[in-house]
Amino acid sequence: MQEIENGIYINDDYPGITLGALIYPHGAILVDAPPHPDDGRAWAGIVRSMGTGANRLLAVLDSHPDRAIGLRAMDTPVIAHELTARALEDRPAIFKGQNPDTGAEWELCEGLSGIRWGKPSITFTEQAIIEWGDQTFYLEHHPGPAPGASWLIVPELAVVFVGDVMTVGQPPFLADADIDEWVDSLDLLLTRPYKDYLIVSSRGGVVDHDELREMRRFLKETQRRLDRFDERGADPEETANTVDNLLTRFDFPAERKDFYTRRLTHGLRQYYIKHYLPEPEEEPE
Repeated sequence: MQEIENGIYINDDYPGITLGALIYPHGAILVDAPPHPDDGRAWAGIVRSMGTGANRLLAVLDSHPDRAIGLRAMDTPVIAHELTARALEDRPAIFKGQNPDTGAEWELCEGLSGIRWGKPSITFTEQAIIEWGDQTFYLEHHPGPAPGASWLIVPELAVVFVGDVMTVGQPPFLADADIDEWVDSLDLLLTRPYKDYLIVSSRGGVVDHDELREMRRFLKETQRRLDRFDERGADPEETANTVDNLLTRFDFPAERKDFYTRRLTHGLRQYYIKHYLPEPEEEPE
């Protein structure tokens, strides 16, 4: 666990994503949850031991299973964008744990079958203002990685948790993404208002503007390649032909190549189907 600003911590000790905790005498605001319930309970215990008050609020930054499977185990009120809440509501009540081979981190965890999904109790549309003791935080809707993707912003300390808008040393998740909106979100982070902010990625911790620019280049190159597939009427399966080349843009351990290949193969195929192929016409009744 690392304190990046006064009372603001990030934690990479658990598989899945970089967790956040804002610790104040009034209570704690948590950012996302680890996928395994045992890890979630351990993390909640660590936060309790840090001398914070009894109040708790958990902000979930989108509906990706890596950050959402463990919500219920945290036993904390959850706030999320309304589209994130809707995505979680649309899932079966119990997480079955079958491996869909999407390259998500939860697929590497054991013992996740039979978990009941947690659901947000508070939702918002464009922005939620959180008055927390004498502190004010903002949850803002910034789609791109997912329709309900959001950021938690701490203006007083110039810290922003941006979820999956940035990934470090690994390819991003594309299956639920919109690249145009994603690039817009990155462009916003590169503007003057965020010049001196600590920007926290859920897939790698604190990142700098050069890393944001590289993610932007990756997304634009991915979009260009998908456009070319579309121009020649390619089948979705053909998008896998560009995976090896796109992966060269990321620096990761060799043993992770197959795993990240699965992630990008799945993401490109799903993105191509959703954004490039016409929806089938409904049969007349």
